[in-house]
Amino acid sequence: MKKVTMQQIADHLGVSKFVVSKALSGKGGVSESTKERVIQAASRLGYFNQKNGYVKNIVPAGAPLSPSPGKQSVLVLMPNIRFQNKESLYWGKLLEGISRELEQQGLGMIIVSEPRGENFMSILNPEGILGMVGVGQIATSLLLEVHRSGLPMVLVDHEDPLIPSDTVFANNLDGMARLTNHLIGLGHRQLHFVGSSAFSRSFRDRWLGFRSALEENGLTPQAADDPMLKLEGVETGAFHGDVAAWLQRRKKTRSLPTALVCANDAIAVNVCSALDELGLSVPGDIAVTGFDNIDDAARHAPPITTVNVPKEELGQRAVKKLLDRLSKPGGPQEKIMISVEMVYRNSTSEPAGEAGTARN
Repeated sequence: MKKVTMQQIADHLGVSKFVVSKALSGKGGVSESTKERVIQAASRLGYFNQKNGYVKNIVPAGAPLSPSPGKQSVLVLMPNIRFQNKESLYWGKLLEGISRELEQQGLGMIIVSEPRGENFMSILNPEGILGMVGVGQIATSLLLEVHRSGLPMVLVDHEDPLIPSDTVFANNLDGMARLTNHLIGLGHRQLHFVGSSAFSRSFRDRWLGFRSALEENGLTPQAADDPMLKLEGVETGAFHGDVAAWLQRRKKTRSLPTALVCANDAIAVNVCSALDELGLSVPGDIAVTGFDNIDDAARHAPPITTVNVPKEELGQRAVKKLLDRLSKPGGPQEKIMISVEMVYRNSTSEPAGEAGTARN
């Protein structure tokens, strides 16, 4: 295979090889927009897919977060854990799976939850780090830094179109399609997705599963510009006011859906609260579903119908894939899908009547 060079990338963009080298090595001296253009062009041309398609960083040894002498460790990068609700523990349970598998393999773990700047790798001693498991949404700039270091990586619940890696996902699309078909089977015909299709790959797949189930049953999904597909503040619950205002408008125009299909359980709990504030009951007035099967969904009154994501198994499988990658560095990259299961609870029932007709 013909090697893609920095000069080819430079010629493609009409810039100097010096600019390309600086952008790909993570050094300063080029603007963020230029750096992004270089990364995208390098990805399109296949630069990152070839062996040594990165620039090695020279990292000083003896850094504060170095693994203990004689013990090899895996870097676990999970920026989303800072939004973790201690009562829900979605990311926490996934981390338990990673930790358990590493312990069984006799390996250590270094967790980075809030990487500072683009040079977070400089605080680590790479000599004792075997590779990285990335969990949840991670910025391309951070993944590129790991890629440049030469560390193999496996991403859980995320993939980056620019940085090649093995990935591990729950089967979000099929799980949401089954959940939506369950609601349709109960008699619901006015269903509405609540979330953000652009928030993560998992959310997008859940939206696609919802949409495909509706289309297969001759129902029309909401438009792509619908405000409930563009919620802001998904991690923090800051979208509550927007959902409440949207529900209030729908209630006034007697056009409420009979079922709200939420992108995850945390959104579903928030939506139930907004419905309660408007005097609407679940599932009497509107059925509500979630996704993930966090503890909050089971404790909620009423308990929320959801899809169980085997969180610990996702973490364990990521570690196994990383070790497999270390033993077969030249093998084809894989996207691993873990099956999910429906969890039927009391937040769903047959629709009370036509949407909006029995709601004041």
